[in-house]
Amino acid sequence: MTVDLFEKVVLVTGANAGIGLESARELARMGALVVMSGRNRAALAAAATDIRTSTGNSRVETIVADLSVMRNVRKLAWDFREKHDRLDVLLNNAGLILGDRRVTADGFETTFAVNHLAPFLLTRELTGELKAGAPSRVVTVASIAHRRVPGLDFDDLMSETKYEAFDAYSKSKLANILFTRSLSRRLEGTWITANCLHPGVIRTGFGRDGDVSGFLKWAIILVGPFLTGVKKGARTSIHLCSSQEVEGVSGEYFVDGEVAQPTPAARDDIAAERLWAESEALVKAALP
Repeated sequence: MTVDLFEKVVLVTGANAGIGLESARELARMGALVVMSGRNRAALAAAATDIRTSTGNSRVETIVADLSVMRNVRKLAWDFREKHDRLDVLLNNAGLILGDRRVTADGFETTFAVNHLAPFLLTRELTGELKAGAPSRVVTVASIAHRRVPGLDFDDLMSETKYEAFDAYSKSKLANILFTRSLSRRLEGTWITANCLHPGVIRTGFGRDGDVSGFLKWAIILVGPFLTGVKKGARTSIHLCSSQEVEGVSGEYFVDGEVAQPTPAARDDIAAERLWAESEALVKAALP
């Protein structure tokens, strides 16, 4: 059973395609005011128009933001606050995988910056609005890919020593789970819950918009027909954003709509606290 979303404000990152788009569409269909964020202005505008038309819900807004740069993440929060004084659901959905190592304007490895540091900073920036909307929810899209890595190398979070696309992606997804655990502890008593999820291995445009090339690009294309569609892939995100069944549940990792157990590395609360401290220092260094 879903909660009544008619009076709710929801922010979805990476909302112009894939499971972000499908999640935004279904939350709008439930009556929420949906704020969609994405890096491509034209694609984001088209997606918002499509959602308004397909759901009959005109309360769909957009904010363009490239989440690879921390000042843009902060500006996304500022732009949100210009129109809204509360936030009921934050869906940290945006993510990418890169075939080669790239560095952001802040000097961060891009996969780590977009997949972990951006949701870390955005959630912190909007904590006041989440408290104003309480009971509210933070939902972060992680991945079963976190199982590929034994833990985080805190001496090489930026993959300078060695870069491999799926390794960097898997580390960022492990970071999502550790972040969720730390965030949940910090939000105790606030009526804000924090959970993360594996959406399934989804057939989307992920990795096909110039982010990858060569063997990795063709591998993603070739396996595409065998993967799960976006409607099914978005189900757990939508469930965590809207279901009464998870009211009050926090700090958990979900697969197929159910609580699942991530790897021991993802349950390492010492590592989670160290990641929090390292993340604070990194975003602080990147911001004026």
